[in-house]
Order: sequence, then C-alpha cells, then structure tokens
Amino acid sequence: MPPFGPDVILEDPAFIHDSAQLYGKIRLGPGSSVWPHVVMRSELHEVVIGARSNVQDFVMIHVGYETPTLVGEECSITHHATLHGCTIGDRCLIGINATIMDGARIGANSIVAGYSIVSEGSEFPENSIIAGVPARLVKTRDNAAANRMNAAFYLENARNYAKGIHRMPEAQFNAIFKADPAGGAD
Repeated sequence: MPPFGPDVILEDPAFIHDSAQLYGKIRLGPGSSVWPHVVMRSELHEVVIGARSNVQDFVMIHVGYETPTLVGEECSITHHATLHGCTIGDRCLIGINATIMDGARIGANSIVAGYSIVSEGSEFPENSIIAGVPARLVKTRDNAAANRMNAAFYLENARNYAKGIHRMPEAQFNAIFKADPAGGAD
C-alpha cells in the first residue's frame, strides 16, 4: 500500500490496491475496499467511504466546492463511476460509468444505472432506481438485499486479495449467494 498523507484515516479497510491514489481528508470505514486505479481527492471538505463499501477500478471521487462526498455503508461504487461532492445512502449500487454531481443525494437502498448522469442538487428517496441523462426516477423498489449481497461479495473478494488470493473458491462464492441464487455481482 502506498503511503498516504496524515489526513487519510484508515479504519481497518479490507483492501487497498497499490495503485490507488488518496489525497487530502479521506476516511475509509471498516471492511471497505479500494480497487485498482481509484483516485480520491479532497482539498476541501472530506471524502468518507462507509463500512463494507467498495470503490471499484478506475473510480474518481472528488469533493465539490461546497459539499463533501459521503458514501454510506455496504455500497458498491462500480467501475469508472465519478462521484463529485455528493451523498450516497447506505446499501446503494452506483452503476458503471455513472456520474453523480455536487449536492446530489441518493437515498438508501437505491441503484443508479450505468452511464447515468445525476445532475447537481438532485435528490432521490430511498429505494429508487435511477437512470438516464439527466438521471430520473424510473422505479421504486427496495434494493437493500441485492445491494448488500453485492457488497458482501466485494468484501470477501477484498479479504482474499489482501491474502494474495486472486480467484474466489466456488464454495466461498456459493456461501455468499446461497440466500438468493439469482443474486450476482456486477
């Protein structure tokens, strides 16, 4: 793990890839994971990644001029997403290449579809499915179980990577998805 500045607080994350770059005031919660080529910067305010949340490959996280970036617990911020000065509730999944702008708020148990752009100041309630450019509410459904399962997969994967295990044993995978055989990771 590369050295980080004094304002980066690590609260027992499960895994941080060596290529991750963290600058400024950042807090990574217990069991969180930061994957290859993630960049987080917070010259103002702060970035907070909640417990058991994962920030996947090539994600960019920055703060807004007036707002921090706050990610709740058991969230999956998927590949190439951009978070900029926004708030993400617990148990959310932010899809591949989605962008969430300054002051936007995503309620708990929500999904933001891949390639969506959530405009500045937009607010979405809990249990939202959000999609489009600009993003809009397309459906309401409690996504907590599926999003929690995705986060659980990434937590186990992160623990494996921290031990140098880069392939998940089938039994471990099955144990995660046993409760919902139709469940899956992104």
